Amino acid sequence: MNEASILITLAGVHFLALMSPGPDVALVVQNATRYGRQTGVYIALGLSFGILLHSILSITGISYLVHQQPVLFALLQLCGGSYLLYLGFGALKATITHWNLSVERSSSSQKALLLSNKRQAFSRGFMTNILNPKALVFFVSLMSTLVPASMSVTGKGIALLILWSLSLAWFACLAWMLSTERLQAKLNQASRYIDLLCGVIFSLIGLTIVWQSLTSFIH
Repeated sequence: MNEASILITLAGVHFLALMSPGPDVALVVQNATRYGRQTGVYIALGLSFGILLHSILSITGISYLVHQQPVLFALLQLCGGSYLLYLGFGALKATITHWNLSVERSSSSQKALLLSNKRQAFSRGFMTNILNPKALVFFVSLMSTLVPASMSVTGKGIALLILWSLSLAWFACLAWMLSTERLQAKLNQASRYIDLLCGVIFSLIGLTIVWQSLTSFIH
């Protein structure tokens, strides 16, 4: 298989993985619907740079070494699962706190967050992706299967660019679609339910990862 075919296959597999439900998608959905387009796009930017870092670590073999060290990988799982639990409990707390807020108060608080939340949105997106041990395993498998060690430096650079740009484009488009004026008006009415759903997703995934890490420590 030549490099062009490898890159096309890599792009296809990665794009399908991006569309699958998970913490990254839930984070974009929750924040774009509650805080608007700008916050959603900065979340997308953070996620894409997390994916870029995972890709670099995998293509250089560092992630593979981490994956081969049971204690180190279990510690990463514990950190990642704990962070997802933190996001989940935060979303559930926000649901309870804002359950009785009026639409006007909710809207004004969103505007305030929109003006001062760029760095926080980027950081949350980046940390959510980079601390996800499932992402580490995915990219180790993806790179070891589709990117041969003999691939040229230019080819590997293009592969990294493809993974980053596809990630940014997908998550930014998702944030953009969820924050159009017509859809935003409808989603604002359901924002508490979206927070509740995302909180449950984060919490369940976080609990599963923490349980797996603790189990690996015991064994």
